[in-house]
Amino acid sequence: MVSVRRAAPSDVDALLPLFLGYLGFYGVERPSEDARAFLAERLGGGDAVAFLAEADARPVGLAQVYPTFSSLGLRPVWTLNDLYVDPGARGTGAGRALVRAVAAAAREAGVRNLQLSTAWDNTRAQSLYEAEGFVREREFVTYTLPLG
Repeated sequence: MVSVRRAAPSDVDALLPLFLGYLGFYGVERPSEDARAFLAERLGGGDAVAFLAEADARPVGLAQVYPTFSSLGLRPVWTLNDLYVDPGARGTGAGRALVRAVAAAAREAGVRNLQLSTAWDNTRAQSLYEAEGFVREREFVTYTLPLG
């Protein structure tokens, strides 16, 4: 049975292996000390809201969102930036439980939209998102300006 709870700054050590797995999934290698510091700063400073999925009291998944605002909607929006489930726990419903927990917390916080991006070839995640009601954007094109 998978349970999901909102993570606290004290959960950084439980989140770290999952966060490193997420980075590795996208081919990003960082020293664990840097990743730990990043998580601690985000959670400790209120920059992020994180959720931890556990099975048998063992961390198996994480979701991390970054709150921002919509000028057009005049309300907050959340970006689901990080969603990761340990490979050994995939297929257990942990990813779905995390997405639902994030959506419930966003609704409770009065968030207008929950947005996300994923890799073009990450079809498994795309299937999950679409099954949970996310709509593929057709009105806007996303651009990125690499700054270093």
